[in-house]
Amino acid sequence: MEKAKPNKTTKVDHRSKIIAGYVEHVLEHGKQPASVFKFAKALKMNEEEFYNYFTSFEAIKSAVWSKLFEDTINNLESQEVFKEYSAREKLLGFLFTLVEELKKNRSYLLSLYGEKKNMKNLLPIEVKVFRSKFKDFANEIILEGKETEEIASRPVISDRYDEALWLQVWFVFQFWLKDTSPAFEKTDAAIEKSVNLAFDLMGKSALDTFIDFAKFLYQNK
Repeated sequence: MEKAKPNKTTKVDHRSKIIAGYVEHVLEHGKQPASVFKFAKALKMNEEEFYNYFTSFEAIKSAVWSKLFEDTINNLESQEVFKEYSAREKLLGFLFTLVEELKKNRSYLLSLYGEKKNMKNLLPIEVKVFRSKFKDFANEIILEGKETEEIASRPVISDRYDEALWLQVWFVFQFWLKDTSPAFEKTDAAIEKSVNLAFDLMGKSALDTFIDFAKFLYQNK
């Protein structure tokens, strides 16, 4: 008779457990836990163990935002056609894919940000990691756009393109939070219109053409 094989112990991913537990708490109570001690106790771990993974609730919220970005990028890059997209199409793809990821966490995001009125002027600290990651992504898009002349290089202004695109992402997020249209159709329209406007402004305009012509006349007078 064969001896029974010992059960393999499943390694617990404490970091993911903490994130999932935090999100669940916010969904159930509409606010974050009262203290790390109480939260850790509810997860059946001690406070010291919690601090091995996160230093605060803000750090957990930051991890949620970081995951939103990473999942968005992974979904985009898994599509072969994404590599062939123009700079404009890549930003459109990012925003449409981001909204799909946001939908999976809408109740959580509404609980934390849905009623805040000061987000237009003050960026929550936990979103800053997402912002940094996005700006790195945006600068790649901008560089590609300049190489293909889809985006015009302008002194001083060009250095702020990444910030302008970030403000667009934050605008879309806030618009989506308030959107009550079926399947968030108005958010889709806002994405298309705002991206098209941004690239029209960053592209070579009639003013750029006039300046180039003026320079030509000056240099050849």
